[in-house]
Formats: sequence, C-alpha cells, structure tokens
Amino acid sequence: MKTFSKITSVLITSSLVLTACGGANEGASSSPKGSPGSTSAVAGTKEKLELKWNVIADASSQLPSPDKDFVKKAIEQKFNVSLKLTYAPMGQDYKNRLNTLIASGDIPDLFFSEGIDSNTYIKDGVARDLTGLVTPAKMPNYFKYWMKEDILKGYQVQNVFKRAPVPYETDLYRTFYIRTDWLTKLGLKMPTNYDELITVMKAFTFDDPDGNGKNDTYGFTAVGNGTNMSMDFPEFLKNGLVGDTYVEGDKLIDVRTDIRLQPVLNDIKNLLSLKVVDPDWLLNKNGQQYEKASQGKVGIVLGMGKTLAFDNNPAGIQMKTKQVTSNPNANWEPFHPWEKTGSWVETIPGNPFLISSKASDAKAQRSIEILDWLSGEEGFLLTRYGQEGVDYKRDGKKIEVNADAYKKDVTDNGNFIDIYGWFTPRKPEVFGLDIMDKDVTERDKKIVEKIRSYKILPSVGTSLAIKEGMDLAGMRKRMNELLIQVLYKDKDASNWPQYRQEIMTKYGGKAIFDYYAEQVAAAQGKAITFKTDN
Repeated sequence: MKTFSKITSVLITSSLVLTACGGANEGASSSPKGSPGSTSAVAGTKEKLELKWNVIADASSQLPSPDKDFVKKAIEQKFNVSLKLTYAPMGQDYKNRLNTLIASGDIPDLFFSEGIDSNTYIKDGVARDLTGLVTPAKMPNYFKYWMKEDILKGYQVQNVFKRAPVPYETDLYRTFYIRTDWLTKLGLKMPTNYDELITVMKAFTFDDPDGNGKNDTYGFTAVGNGTNMSMDFPEFLKNGLVGDTYVEGDKLIDVRTDIRLQPVLNDIKNLLSLKVVDPDWLLNKNGQQYEKASQGKVGIVLGMGKTLAFDNNPAGIQMKTKQVTSNPNANWEPFHPWEKTGSWVETIPGNPFLISSKASDAKAQRSIEILDWLSGEEGFLLTRYGQEGVDYKRDGKKIEVNADAYKKDVTDNGNFIDIYGWFTPRKPEVFGLDIMDKDVTERDKKIVEKIRSYKILPSVGTSLAIKEGMDLAGMRKRMNELLIQVLYKDKDASNWPQYRQEIMTKYGGKAIFDYYAEQVAAAQGKAITFKTDN
C-alpha cells in the first residue's frame, strides 16, 4: 500500500459511473456571456482552456441549445474554460465510442469508465497518474461530503493511482416494481413469494391485463446489454444468492461464477420457456426496460433509483406510463418477495473517472477543480435543482422547488442538467438540505419508506482490485458467453460445473477470486478464502 498522496490519484477514474443511458451526442460552444453563478478566482486570472469530457447520461437527457444551457455557462465563466461534452448511455455503445476516440489519439481530458475497463486503460497508458490531484487539499468537497480515505485507498489497482471512484449512492433503492392496476383488473394480490410471482407473470402475459384485446404484454423484462445474463432475474434470490459478491461465513462468494448457479440457470430456462419474459430482454440496453414498462408492454421490472416511480418525475415510469398509455389509473408500486431475508448487499464504489495521460497539467488541474465544484453545494444545487431564485428558492437550508419553472427550464429542455449531474448522487441530505418539493406526494414518501424497509446484507467491506496480468474483462466475457449458452443452447444447466472449471482455470477466475479474498480478509480482519466447492 502506497502513501495517501499516491492513493488520491485513484479517485479521478471512477467518477463518471453514476449516470444511466442516453443516445450519443455532442455539445460544444464558445463561452457565453452573462453566465449565472458566482465568479471564481480562476476566471480572468488563468489562461482559457478547452476541455473535452466524455460522460454517461440517461437516455432521456439531451443538451439544449447553448443559450438555454445555464450550467455550461456557469462552468465556462467560473473556471475560464470552453467545455465540450460527449455523452452516451452506459453500455457497449458508450465503450465503443470511447475506444474509437482513444484509438484515434483523441483521448478525452476526463472520461468515465466502467470498473473493469479502467484496468485496461491504466495498463495501456491511457490514464494519467493522479498523485497530487485527488487530495483533500485539491478536492475538499469530494472528501468532505462523498469520499472516505479508506475507501479511496481500497480502490487503487495495479499498484498505481490512476483512477478514483465517482461519488456513489449508499442508500440502496433496488426493488421490483409492479403494475398494481393490472393486479386489480385481474383479481390478483401482490406476490409475496416466488410461486405467486410466477402466477402473476403468467397472468400479465396471457390474461390481457391492459384490456385491449391483444396478446401484446409480458410479465417481466430485464437488461442484458446484448451480452449479459441479467441479475434482474428473481431466480438468483429464489436460490439464496443475494448480491454480486459477498461473504458467507469465512468464504467469499462470487455469485455469477458460483457452483450453486446451476439451479439458478435451470430456473431461468424454465421461466423463459413459459414465454412470460420479454423475448428481447437480452438485447435491452439499460433504460429500455423502463421504456417498455412505460409503454405498457410489461408489468414487472427491477428498478433502481429513489424517484423512478414518483408521481411527478417526468423521466420516471409512473408519470410516463400514464402519458404514453393514456391511462390515468396506471400505477407502479414497489414490492419484494425477499424483503425480509435480503434484497441485495450494501453498496461499495463502482465505476471510476480517469484523466487522459495526454492531458496537460493545466487541463488536469482545471478538470479537478470543476469536479470538486460539482461535489460541493453550489455545483450540486445547480446540476440537480437548477438556478436559485428561478427554479428554486432558498431559505437557509430549505430548498423549495418551483415546479413550473423547473419544467420550463430543465424538463422541457431535454432534462439536460442530469448530464452534468453524473458526478453526484441525488442526496441533498449530505449538505443538510431539506428539499421542500410540493410535487413529492404522500405516495412518493411511502415508496421510499417501503424500499428502505428491505433487509440489506453486509458488503465485502472494500473495493476489489486485480493484480497486473490478471484479465478480469476476459474472464467475465467468457463467463457471460457460457451463461448465455446455457440459457439458449444447452438443454439444461448440467454442463455448468465444467464451464465453471474452464472459467476458473483457463480464464484465471480462481486466481482473481483468491486475490479478492485476500483483500476482503484484510478489510474484515479475519481469515477469508474463496469458495470453490459445493
């Protein structure tokens, strides 16, 4: 373990992780006059720089015309930069676009990466060393409000500090959502166990829950991004596999390669054979499951995010479903058959942000200054609630949202501030802010209360890194290929033990997970080994 000054460099790579999906877009303009926000010592005293950032954004978000982009105006004036954002949904399209830029030598000055990919970028010399950049002195807001030093230390990889975690949501809002108006129409109750869940999926598929006389609905959909066996499927939980990686006794469990995945695979194959799952689930990119939910094509989805089904969230499934289907009675409610035994595991840092190895010292430093501003109260409010005195008014720590102004300035302009909000989760409480939003209904509050009541199991307690020479991406790629082969080519999951052996030996899985277990043991202060047997 190196000194903390080295560790701080890790932080820059992982910040772009938090956004979801959106079409690839570019937005650039010269620095407009009259930008909102307080002026900074940076502006007017340092040379103007052109910064290129590559970030992820939700599919529903688009940058508006420059004259309506008050966030861009504020950043460009405050930090004396011309900021060019390239953005796309997180997933393969985003990776392909970023890799094309990198291959051409046009590496963005700052860019988001998924965790596995960041290892490759670091190994290939694409990412810059962050020593002296990601420090409490240079990023006081990042450290004060979002990042603990021990979390940062655990996030380093390859014994260098070239990536850093994006601030992440520690409250877990992972839940199944269901169309309760469909339940009512079909005379069904909220499912509380797996058998009842399957009964509902069948009814949602075959009993015309929307009453249009057509066979055009499915019980469930998931996200496969074209390559992955989705962990949205409830069969993992049915078989007692909760989360992605966790500790059971003195054993580290990697769920997606566990020997106990055999019954999970058989159960998913059985589910698919019932024809109650959207047949395009494997091709769904993140965000498309919600589009299908909003279009009235499916009745159950796994949802992420606090406000996904809020009454007045224009990007959420509740409001969109009512609009798209013209059904004022459409109603999405959270539920979880395993809410008392464990719905998931506690969160740990996910994806990182990185700075280009070709970025000058000045561009790297200026990018860090902007990131820290985004981490602070001023940047957070602008990129989450809009302009003070226009889109919201403030009385001390109380923030009252002006719904009409917010709709006019933000929602009707592509919900663009979420593109800038990629760096922070929507957690105003970290600043002690109380959001007085009249559009947050009693129903919304009950949704939050319900999801927060779910049992969450302990995490492994640390970020997990790999050693030089370990090919995590290659191992996971082969793992996904074999899992999909079981689902769509093999007659059953009887080949899983031998497939697993291939993953563990030929593709280095055991070495990777043994190293993970060493890190978890160090974090938990007890002996932990990787579980390899039954």
